[in-house]
Amino acid sequence: MQRQAPTSPIFDELRGIQRSHGYLPEAELRSLSERLGMPLFRLQAVASFYPHFFLAPPARAEVRVCGDMACHRHGGNELRERLAARYMSNRPGGSPGGGQDVAVKHVSCLGRCDLAPAIAVNDQIFERVTDSDAAALIEFALAGASQEQLAARRAHPAHTRVECDPYADQASQYGVLRSFTQSKDWPALIATLKASGLRGLGGAGFPTGMKWELVRNQPGPDKYIVCNADESEPGTIKDRHIMTNAPHLLIEGMILGGLVAGARQGIIYIRHEYPDQEHILQHEIDRCYRDGILGESVMGSGLSFELQIFVSPGLYICGEESALLEAIEGKRAEPRNKPPFPGQLGGGLWARPTVINNVETFFFVPVILARGVDWMKTAGKNGSAGVKFVGVSGDVRNPGVFEVPMGTSYRELIEGHAGGVPAGRTLKSYAPSGPAGGYLPASMLDLPLDWNAMTAAGATVGSGAIVVCDDRACMLDMALNSVRFFRNESCGKCVPCRTGSTKMAEMLTEWTKGRRGRHDLALYEELCHAMRLASICGLGQVVHVPIASVMKHFPDEVEAHAKGACPAGVCFRIGASA
Repeated sequence: MQRQAPTSPIFDELRGIQRSHGYLPEAELRSLSERLGMPLFRLQAVASFYPHFFLAPPARAEVRVCGDMACHRHGGNELRERLAARYMSNRPGGSPGGGQDVAVKHVSCLGRCDLAPAIAVNDQIFERVTDSDAAALIEFALAGASQEQLAARRAHPAHTRVECDPYADQASQYGVLRSFTQSKDWPALIATLKASGLRGLGGAGFPTGMKWELVRNQPGPDKYIVCNADESEPGTIKDRHIMTNAPHLLIEGMILGGLVAGARQGIIYIRHEYPDQEHILQHEIDRCYRDGILGESVMGSGLSFELQIFVSPGLYICGEESALLEAIEGKRAEPRNKPPFPGQLGGGLWARPTVINNVETFFFVPVILARGVDWMKTAGKNGSAGVKFVGVSGDVRNPGVFEVPMGTSYRELIEGHAGGVPAGRTLKSYAPSGPAGGYLPASMLDLPLDWNAMTAAGATVGSGAIVVCDDRACMLDMALNSVRFFRNESCGKCVPCRTGSTKMAEMLTEWTKGRRGRHDLALYEELCHAMRLASICGLGQVVHVPIASVMKHFPDEVEAHAKGACPAGVCFRIGASA
């Protein structure tokens, strides 16, 4: 029988209350507090931290419009302004919420960057939305449409075969796992991963074999393995693609990781906005339990491994590994001070050693073990090793996720795979790794998708979230858009990030209006220095990156704003904020 992984029941309970009442009434929270033996203030603190929970009756149509990076390039912020003017202008004070008919708000990235602009209506996500589409959905919600009826109107992902999948058919899947459960040669598995050079593909790049070995060597019988499927940084859509099309390889990689590290329980931490992928994964997990691939004796080996899905309560900060663990434990997703690190005793889930890798990393483990180290070394091009999934979005004709050899140039990715910018436009810049990677000019398109080459160029491969801007984009405006995202998603735990991101967004807003103070550049340098040194987690440490890259590569554009001109004609308009 399947055992439940050690996750807090708080969020399932809160979701159940909200499904029944539409929000979280205080009486229900009091009852839950007594039932769980938990102080009411703690429940309220947790519920108020996450944007998907309502402590007061929401509007009948809660409309949340994405305006980050790709959606910004496709008019998401202007769409939000038009919807707000249409549906909220006649409301007292124009304020949202409080049980009113329609509330139109900005929402951080919905994970549909290749299908921009995206909106959520009563928590159901819709893609490539026009004004008329949005209006029809709002009217449908106002007419009393249920969650199920709204869900029936949204698009569902198409399935495609992943090229490097080593299995020809379903019958041959989990072949690598079958082999290792028979041999139990875990040192050889670790040695193969080390020899392959596989590193964490969520952006940090820590060697996978080394991480698994560190956890394996930690003392104690209780260890955990966690898949971080919470990709929620603008532009990052590759894990969604993998979960849709190759769930078996993700799960096989997790089981292998668990058996190697000595963990008997695993958790797939998936973002709230990925219900289709949640269902796909759950279907595959159920199949694995039926076929004896998961459970008390994995493939008859006598080795136990249990796996369950944990749906994130929301927020970008949940992608930070220690904040993710806090959420699983039923707390506010605030990053922990380190050390100890998650892989160490005292630093992981429930203070136990924990392997945390992202979807793409787990995916490649069985691929490498099946195809061999030589395949990994020769699968790249131009001297690079391996294969990478990258998402390309923004101002391109064919946005999507592409499975490409490492070493592929960004020019080939953008102009070849993604079809280039729209007809009649020229490419101005691209972000190689979402807002955290900053912006590079078109003159750097020939850089290769290679960790070392990108580092040498002062950039990063990161998570492979490529967002393209054509000549209609204002780079100062794009920097502000990215900094606002970080400000909006800061958990607020540490002062440098909380106040620094707010101050930086305010300062950049003034710059886009042609108002740069005499001491702003000195203040900017002080903010960058303080946030890099004193922020608890990586979010606060990279807030400055978008504007730093624009100041480096597009200085003329920045200076033009200081003189009261926006070369792209984007800034100096009313209502341009988010």
